[in-house]
Amino acid sequence: MLTLSILGFLAEQPLHAYELRNRISGLSGNSRPVSDGALYPALDRLRRAGFVVREEASGSGAARRHVFTLTESGRREFLRRLAAPAPVEITDRDSFMILLAFLGKLPDPAAQLRILRRRLSFYDRPASYFYEHGRPLRADEMTDRFRRGMLATAAATAHADVEWLRSVIAELEAETGVRAEPWPQRRPAHRPEQARRPAG
Repeated sequence: MLTLSILGFLAEQPLHAYELRNRISGLSGNSRPVSDGALYPALDRLRRAGFVVREEASGSGAARRHVFTLTESGRREFLRRLAAPAPVEITDRDSFMILLAFLGKLPDPAAQLRILRRRLSFYDRPASYFYEHGRPLRADEMTDRFRRGMLATAAATAHADVEWLRSVIAELEAETGVRAEPWPQRRPAHRPEQARRPAG
């Protein structure tokens, strides 16, 4: 998601690397801080691919500062990534939040609707952090108070997600008259960091 964040923020305006890192760090929060060791190689890869250009800008000190700007090719790549996110960008909560941060830049309402419906369909099947004989365990079945808290918190978060998704999907359909075709449902393998709705 670092690549999408870089392309997304540069689609808004050219930025110095320091400003770009701060914006990406603010978006990803404390869970995934962005280091210079990750940002600069990513910027170099995007520059070699022709998606970003780097130019020197005058600064107050002796050191030259570099400004990064998105090219037209980079803008097309940004929109392509937005329109066709990878499965993990739908199922992983942190990745989906980054996707949402830039989804408004996607000009096609039908494509926006497809993405939101993919996220909504992700919650169709009950899941849990804990299983017994292949059956997902509910919060009220847990004797351990901390595990019960995990499941209760995840369920509340999932409920809020689902309500918001339904509301925005209805708004988009009412505003545009567009009914997006549902995305074929593919169930990802369970991963603890994925914000799936626990049973119960």
